[in-house]
Amino acid sequence: MRKRTVLVSVLAVALMGWFLRGTDLEDVWTQVRAARLDLLVVGFVLVVVTFVIRAHRWQYLLRPIGPTRFRTAFRTTVIGAAALAVLPARAGDVLRPYLLARQEGLSTSATLATIVMERVLDLIAMLALLALYVWGTADPSRLPVPLRHAIEASAGLASGVALLLVALTWVMATHPERIGRMVFGAASVFSHRIAERLAGYATTFSSGFAVAREPQALAMALFWSFSLWVVIAGEAWLIALAFGICMPFAGSFLLQALLTIGVAVPTPGGVGSYHEAYRVGVTTFFGAANDAAVAAAIVTHVISYVPVVLAGAVFMAQDGIGFGGLPRLSPTPQEKEIPSGP
Repeated sequence: MRKRTVLVSVLAVALMGWFLRGTDLEDVWTQVRAARLDLLVVGFVLVVVTFVIRAHRWQYLLRPIGPTRFRTAFRTTVIGAAALAVLPARAGDVLRPYLLARQEGLSTSATLATIVMERVLDLIAMLALLALYVWGTADPSRLPVPLRHAIEASAGLASGVALLLVALTWVMATHPERIGRMVFGAASVFSHRIAERLAGYATTFSSGFAVAREPQALAMALFWSFSLWVVIAGEAWLIALAFGICMPFAGSFLLQALLTIGVAVPTPGGVGSYHEAYRVGVTTFFGAANDAAVAAAIVTHVISYVPVVLAGAVFMAQDGIGFGGLPRLSPTPQEKEIPSGP
C-alpha cells in the first residue's frame, strides 16, 4: 500500500509539472486576482447543488432496495466525494455505499451495485450532451476535421459501451438468481462453502440494479442524471467566463467529457490530469490563453474539491471516521442472513 501511495504521489507531481510547463506563475496569479468574484460564488453554489441532485438521484436508485433518508444519502455522498479527492483507487466509491448501508440497514452489496448504475447513467447523460454539442451546436471552425473525427469516433465507441452496460444491468436486474447460479458454477473450483458465499453475494449485488425494473424510478434517476451534468457544465462555464475565456455554454459539455477522462487517472482528485485536461480543452477548442487556462483550471479544481473535502472531513469526524483509518468493510447484518446457495 505504501509503495502504491508513493507511485501515485510521484505521478501526481509529474502531471502537475507537465501542466505548469512554460507557465508564467506571476501572470497566473494576476489572472486569479482579476477573476470575477460573483461568477466564482455562483459556481460554488452550483457545486453544492450537484450534491443535492446526486443525493436525490441515489434515493431513486436505492428505492427498490429499501427506504433511505435524504440526510443520510447527502452526507454519505459528500463523504464519498471527499474520499475520492483524497485517496487513490477510488476508495470513495466503496466507502459511500458501505456507510449508507450500515446506517440504513441495507445490503452493502446491493447498495454498491447502485454506484455502478450511477456510473452508467452518468455515461449516458454525458455522451448525450456531448453529442448535442458536437452534432448540434458546435462551430465547425473551432473543431479541426481530424479532432472532430476523433471526438466522433470516441463518442461512438463510448456509446456502444454504454449500451452494452445498459443491457448488462438489465439482465442483472431481471435475473439475479440466474447470476447467482452462474457464479456458483464458476466458483465450483473452490470449496462448496466459498462457492455458496460468492453466489449469495452475486445474487445480492445483482438485486441492486432492481431500479431497471421500475420505469418510473429509472426515468426519474435519468432525469436527475441529465440535470446533474447540466449543472456541472454550468459551473465550469461560469468559472471560465470569470477568467475571460470565451466558451459557449454547450461547449462545456465537451470540456466535461475531457475532464472525465482526466479524473480517470488514478491520482487523488485527479490532481495534475484534471488540470491538464482542462488546459488542453479550453486552449485547443476555445482559444484561451495558456496562463488564463492554467488559472481557471486551478480555481475550478479548488472550488470543486476543497469545500467537498472539508465538508466530508467534518461529516466523517461526526461519524467517528478518519481518512487514515477507514472502517473495515464487513457485511451488513442483512447480508449475513441471505441464503448463500443458489
